[in-house]
Formats: sequence, structure tokens, C-alpha cells
Amino acid sequence: MSTTNLVRFTLYLAVVVIALGAYTRLSDAGLGCPDWPGCYGKILVPQSQEDIAVANQAYPERAVEPYKAWLEMIHRYVAGSLGVLIAWITVRCWKERTVSRVLPTFIAGLVIFQALLGMWTVTLKLLPVIVMAHLLGGFTLLASLFLLYWKLSHPPVPHGLQRLTGESNHGLKSIAAIALVIVILQVMLGGWTSSNYAALVCTRLPICEGQWWTMLDFSGAFDWLQAGHDNYEFGVLGYESRMTIHVVHRIGAMVTTLCLVLLIAKCWRWSSLKSEAMLVALVLTLQLCLGIANVVFHLPLWVAVAHNLGAASLLVAVLYTNYRIWTTAVRD
Repeated sequence: MSTTNLVRFTLYLAVVVIALGAYTRLSDAGLGCPDWPGCYGKILVPQSQEDIAVANQAYPERAVEPYKAWLEMIHRYVAGSLGVLIAWITVRCWKERTVSRVLPTFIAGLVIFQALLGMWTVTLKLLPVIVMAHLLGGFTLLASLFLLYWKLSHPPVPHGLQRLTGESNHGLKSIAAIALVIVILQVMLGGWTSSNYAALVCTRLPICEGQWWTMLDFSGAFDWLQAGHDNYEFGVLGYESRMTIHVVHRIGAMVTTLCLVLLIAKCWRWSSLKSEAMLVALVLTLQLCLGIANVVFHLPLWVAVAHNLGAASLLVAVLYTNYRIWTTAVRD
């Protein structure tokens, strides 16, 4: 298998890991196994009545729930497999030197950091800032793998065309870069909303019910450390703080939409970027529909998981648009 095909397969697995992580978190199974890397001290989830009794005695604060425990362990098994594949990719990239060693080395380091975040997610009992960082790490890993794949599969354009792109499309580059930063910030807000169990606080569109603007609590909403708690499962913030998080995420969605519509309009002017404009427009529309469905139908599990995948897809789509703008000769 070529390195390009290996990276492509690894991308599929990375999407599965993100989906499993979202499903595990949204199923309230993030502490399905109270220890790490095993589960109640074992490689497999305790199955027999004797093993379950021993596990319950060792962890009296968290009785064995086989379904949640298996969700957590399957996520760990698949994530571990992803780590092995990325280690293989890193070695091959270093040997073949088809791309700069910097990106594959960064990806390998990111996998190690992701493993640490996974451990801290359990040992710190779902501390929101760690849960959010773990989600962002997964998205960053996916985006970095896509970037590596594009570099391997797309030959570089001639130097003269690169110079033409840089000289003639500075404004487009700036808009695309700003759009990418805004999408990243919105992903962070989404992770903060989810990790603080604030997704169901507002049940009306477009912002929230009642006189929400009179109850905003920014200091409580963005207390990153939330010290003084032994367990953060199901959240520790009050209603006003959670509502503020949710409201900021919704306003962020509006700002993100406006910025991406501008990017789409700018890209549409160039014949070589029409496909990228359509890609961003399609993913953005789907993501907005999923966000609305989460509110209208009160966060169905499959819709919430799809919304997570939609966020990852939107990040990759905007990153790809940036990549194309910076590496392709954009002509009218």
C-alpha cells in the first residue's frame, strides 16, 4: 500500500474515532470506565458476575454499566489502532521524504497528546476544559491528516503560478484565513457547550427563550478551571452560566454563517474555486439544519453526533479552501 493510500485509510478511521467519541460523550459514557487505559483494572470490560462484583468493590462510587463501559473501551481500541497507523505513516514519511518531515512529526506528537488528554478526561472526571481540548485535538488530528493527504496526492504547482496567486489574490487569502479562524473558534464554543451540558438550556429559536439578555453570566460561563469539584459529569454550572454559553454559541453560529457566506461569494467569482465554494455552502447548510434540528427535537442522539461530524466537515472544507487558494493559481 502506498503512503497516500495508507493516509486515506487512516482518514476514514479518524472519522470513525471522532464519531465514536461524540457518541460516547453524548451517551454519558465518558466515565463508563473509571480508570485508564483499562476498564476496572482489566483490558476488557468485566463480564462475569464475579468480575463485576470485584469491580464494584474496587470502584464503589461507579458501579459497572456494561453498555457504557463497552462504548468507552471500543472508542479506546479504535483510537489506539489509529495511533498505530499514524506511527507507521510517520516512519514512512521520514524514510520516503515525499513531504516535509514537519507535518507527519507534528501529527505523531498530536496523537501522543491526544492520548494524554483521553487519560486526563477520565482521571479529572470530565473536567470541561479537558473534554473540550480532547475534542479539539481530534478535529486538529483529522485536519492535519487531510493536509498531509493533500500534500501527498496533489503535486505542487509551478513557482510562477504560486507567485501569481500570492500577488493577485491577497484579499481572498485574508478572507479565507479569517473564515478558518472563526470556524475554529465556533468549534471551540461547540465543545464548551457540550462539555458543560448546555446544549438543552435554550429551547427556542433563534437565540433563547424569555428575557435571556438579562441573565447573562460571562464570568461563570467561561470559568475555564471550575475548581472545587470532584466530578464534572452532567455539569456543575448554574442555569445562567449554561444559558450564556449556549447563547454565545448560537451568536457565534450566526457570525460564522455570515463570514462563510462572504467566503463563498468571493470564491464563486473564480472559476477554479467554484467547487470549493459549493463544498463550503453544502456543508454549512447541512450543519445549520442539524443545529436547528438539535433545538427543535431536543438533542436526539444521532442528530447530535451528526452535528459533531458536521463541525469537523466544515473545518476540513474551509481548510481545503484555504489550501487551494494558497497553492493553486486562481484565475478568473
